[in-house]
Amino acid sequence: MGDEAFSKKTWQSSDGLELHYRDYGGRDDRPPILCIPGLTRNARDFTPVADAFAGEWRVIACDLRGRGESDYAKESASYTPVQYVKDIAGLFDAAGLEKVVLLGTSLGGIISVMLAASEPDHIAGVVLNDIGPDVETDGMERIREYVGQGRSFPTWMHAARSLREGSIGTYPDYAMKDWLRLAKRQMCIGGSGRITLDYDMHIADALAQDMEGGIAADMWPVFRQLAGRPVLALRGELSDILSAETLARMARELPDCEAVTVPHVGHSPTLEEPVAQAAIARLLGKVA
Repeated sequence: MGDEAFSKKTWQSSDGLELHYRDYGGRDDRPPILCIPGLTRNARDFTPVADAFAGEWRVIACDLRGRGESDYAKESASYTPVQYVKDIAGLFDAAGLEKVVLLGTSLGGIISVMLAASEPDHIAGVVLNDIGPDVETDGMERIREYVGQGRSFPTWMHAARSLREGSIGTYPDYAMKDWLRLAKRQMCIGGSGRITLDYDMHIADALAQDMEGGIAADMWPVFRQLAGRPVLALRGELSDILSAETLARMARELPDCEAVTVPHVGHSPTLEEPVAQAAIARLLGKVA
């Protein structure tokens, strides 16, 4: 689905930032799919979701503050899940959203769970992509090590090779064309003409101050509040963020939660994978 397939739209945060989202059109008799990206990612991450489901479903993919085309925060202390939840709640009002299916990757999944707890009447279903109430320490440390490292590259090929060097264990089956595609989702051409990561490096500040980044110490009670609506929990088979044990517990805790492992990928599935798309389609079938 090309760039002409979506409208670029914005909304205002409570502290005056202009935040951006992509709006892919779809049927108005179904709740939209609202996609929330991970810590360093942006709306482009959900191109595979739009390619698969837009038209039959309206797909909204947002840029959190400090990412993609959204304004950077004036204070890095506002880069917290609590603030992101407030921002997305503002999107409900700005876009006139009554009910949505939340689809959150990593940090976006944490935001989705918190949002569902605070705005339960707006939530028709939830997809959690490689995140759960327990986050593995090794994976969190890996993320802390690379977030905020403001590297730049002269060409897209250089950027893709760097991405492959750092993430080959996450996507062991990728060819160079796949790394190029991933690089163009994660990076942009900066003001200097060089290719840079498409986020505010200061998001690392809040992460450094607090390992939890503002997340409640025990997320299980919040997760259990998803009961009564369809939930899909996806896990990359090689993930160092969401363990197989946590995924199994998620399915036990919520009778309406389907747990699906996406083979031979780590943190996080790109949602291009046939297993992931088939699972999302099953969840949407419970909502439609």
